[in-house]
Order: sequence, then C-alpha cells, then structure tokens
Amino acid sequence: MPGRVTLSVALSGPAPAGSAALADPAAVPRSTRRAPARSPLARAAACALALGLLPAAGRAEARKPNPQAMEMAVYVTQPGDSLYDIATRYLRNPADWTRVARLNRVSAPRRLQPGTSLRLPVALLRQDHLTARVIATSGPASHAFGKEPMLPLVVGGTLVEGDRVQTGENGFATLELADGSHIVIPPGASLDLATLRQTALTGSTDRVVNLHRGQVNTEVTKATRKDDRFQIRSPSVVAGVRGTSFRVNYDGDKGSTAVEVIEGAVGVDAASRAPAASVAPAPGTPLAASTQLVVARHGSLTLAGGAVGAPVALLDAPDLRNPGKVQDDETVAFDLAPITGAHRYHVQIGRDAGLLDLIRDTRSDGPHVAIGALDDGTYFARFSAIDEHGLEGMPSTYAVQRRRLALGASAGRVEGTRDYEFRWFVDQRSAGSTRFRFVLATSEDLRAPLVDRTDITNGEAVVTDLPKGVYYWTVIAEQFDGGKYFQKASPVQSFRLEW
Repeated sequence: MPGRVTLSVALSGPAPAGSAALADPAAVPRSTRRAPARSPLARAAACALALGLLPAAGRAEARKPNPQAMEMAVYVTQPGDSLYDIATRYLRNPADWTRVARLNRVSAPRRLQPGTSLRLPVALLRQDHLTARVIATSGPASHAFGKEPMLPLVVGGTLVEGDRVQTGENGFATLELADGSHIVIPPGASLDLATLRQTALTGSTDRVVNLHRGQVNTEVTKATRKDDRFQIRSPSVVAGVRGTSFRVNYDGDKGSTAVEVIEGAVGVDAASRAPAASVAPAPGTPLAASTQLVVARHGSLTLAGGAVGAPVALLDAPDLRNPGKVQDDETVAFDLAPITGAHRYHVQIGRDAGLLDLIRDTRSDGPHVAIGALDDGTYFARFSAIDEHGLEGMPSTYAVQRRRLALGASAGRVEGTRDYEFRWFVDQRSAGSTRFRFVLATSEDLRAPLVDRTDITNGEAVVTDLPKGVYYWTVIAEQFDGGKYFQKASPVQSFRLEW
C-alpha cells in the first residue's frame, strides 16, 4: 500500500554481515506475518499519515527513531539454538521472537546456523531484579516494602527494588550490592531502592536510589559496561557515577543538595519533579555530558529552585592531635587541628577500617569533639571539616584504642607520726593485672624525683620524715593486656608540710 510505514525496518537499519537472510515469506510461520493489533487511535493516526493529512513536521516526528530502540545487543548463535529458545532466555516477552525474526530476516527460526550474529533490541531484553544485603546496622534502622509497615533492619537481611530504608537518631545501616558496592546510611536518613536490575544477555546493571532526607555515603565498584548505571537522586539533583566514592546530602528544610566527591568523578544534573519531564541521564550516558562534572576533592551545592551548583574545592582533611592517645576517660573526645575555612567538624566512629559498620555520628562547632561513652575495644574514627556553605570536606581516618581506666588518688598525714600516706585505686573494666608507679618530687614537672618507685602491686605508699616544704606527686597505673601496654597517670597533686 502506498505510504505504508514499516516501523521495525525503519528503526533497525540494515542487517549486519553474518545475519540470516529472509527467504520466501510463505516459509515464515503465519504468526510472524500477522500485523499486530492497533488501537483505534493508532489506526486513525496511521491512516492520516498515509493520506498526507498530518503536517510535514508531524510526519517527520513520526519517522524519528527512538534512540533506545536503536540500541542493539548481539547474540552469536550456538549449535542447537532456535529463535524461540533465545527469546525465552533473553526477552521480556518471548512472543517478541517475531520482531527479532523480522529484524534479522530469519526464515527458519527453528534451525539457526551456528555462529550467526543476531541483533536483539535492548528495549526488548528481560531485566532481572537484583537485591541488596544488609551487612551492618546499629541503633534505630528500619525498612519496608512499598506501603507496608516498617520493620527493623537485620544483618544478613535482603532488600529488593521498592524497599524503603530509614534511620533514626544514632541509627546506622550499610547495604552491599551484588557487585560489592556499598551504601552507608547515617542517622536521620530516608531513601528508596527505586531500581535494582540487571539486563539479560548484556549483563548491564541499573541501580537508582531516591534520597528523601539526610545523607548517604557510597563506595561504588567501577563500572565494567558502558550501560551500567548507578544514581543517587534527590528532589533537586541526580548524581550519577561509574565507580567512585562520594556523598550526597539532601536538606529537606532548605531543599538543597550537596554532592561531595572523595574519589573518581560524579555527573550532576537537575532532577524534575514531574517524572515524564525528567532529565535524568539514561544508562550509557557519558559523565562528561552531565550539567556539572564534579571530580575528586570537589563538591557541588544545588539550592532549592536553582541551577546545579558549579564545582568548588573541598576543605582538606583535618589532622588528629595526639593520635596515639588511648581513650581511657569516661567520655571519648578528640582534639583536631583547626582547618582554615571550617565552620563545623564531623566525626564518625566505626568498628571497621572502612567505616561500613558505623556506631557514632557527631558534629561540633569547634575542633574539640566529644563522642560520649563507648565500650572498650579498637575503633576507627573518620574526621572531616564543613565549610560555610555546608559542603563537607575530605576525610581522614585514624585507629582509636578505647580502654576505660578510672584512676583515683589521695594523700594525707598519718596522725601522731611523721608519716605521709598516699592511696590510689582503679575502677578497672578491662581484663589484665595492674601495677603502679609512684613518683614524688619537689617540682611540678616531677624532675629529679625524691621517690620513683615502680612495680607496686597494692594501692598505697608511705613516706617517712619528709622535711618542710611543698611537694608534688602522681601515680601511674600500668597494664599489659593482649600483648599491648596501657598506662594512665593521675593528675599531678601537691601538698605543703609544716611540721
């Protein structure tokens, strides 16, 4: 019929070398020659197009190919393959074998020549659902599928596409994806696992996380296929990567989104509230095509209703003062070297060096940061500085030894004698025996001590016939445990003798 448009041919282009040739149409099964049913509206549009009733621009638009429909995956046939088997293995709808047959001009779908290259439209390929595994959780952290009630997250649990995850105050969770990528969720965050899929035949993955509130830290395994996609979407931006370490923080009160890149690069684009008008990049879109390309040690801040923020340099990682100090006080606290331009400081504590198993998250207006009480053990602390715009800078990580050892000491004259008695005690929560060192001097810096006695096993010492004067003293508790040496000194105290 004059003016008839064969869409499958127009979209696919010429068949590649090595593809099967089209034989007599009579040899093609009847089902492959039956035109697909069309709606009345589609039939009316086709008639109008054939009769020239649509304007030229409309006809050009009708002929314009869908870019996604042009994407092809190539399958090389194996001995014993039939087109029906291939369609069952790889297509969303096995009945679409007819479209593949027309596209590749296959005349004998049951008898495919081994080594033949078949083109399969990516849009027809089946997408299998992936899962995320909970590898760490602490404090209030919960999940739910769709609109179901929230349930506590459990280590070893499995999450799927459509799951919601929330963390409360001092709540943490870490998810691991199939390729080893990690999503670390600090306190006060809310997100959806919007897409977790893998395309059959190509193996490309599509992972999309919708961030509704708070922050996520991600370590994304480097993409191995051009169509692999990993995106964090907030209401204002879309951050896409192909293997990197970065943070996304959405402030729901201000409507702003901060993207901070630690390693690699992140493409940042504006997000649309209307799904149909979304400008989020499709799988396979190069990062360089993004509105803003943010590289390592840089960040982007997008304000509510504004354009995607241009990249700016992040603050340097702060240094920890006295990094070898054992945290033996009741409250764990750190002193950081001040960073120029810092308005706040951020400290996170985890049980592992990668800080995937987080247990504390604290911010402070100054470089002295108090964490609170912690059980004894070895931890890892991550420190960063926050600039005036709220962008968090580069992190530094230190191992921290926590060993509570409360040491009390007192001294006094023994009535009726010229003896002066010193007593001390430890509130010991850790295993291991304790020995003490007692130091007495006439100077506050304890130089040239009058008494320096070590290896004391009890909790007292008596000094006799001290002359008049001012004296200074301290006691040091020493422990060996697990091959490690620990010590804690009491504050230097003083007393005056007037015999």
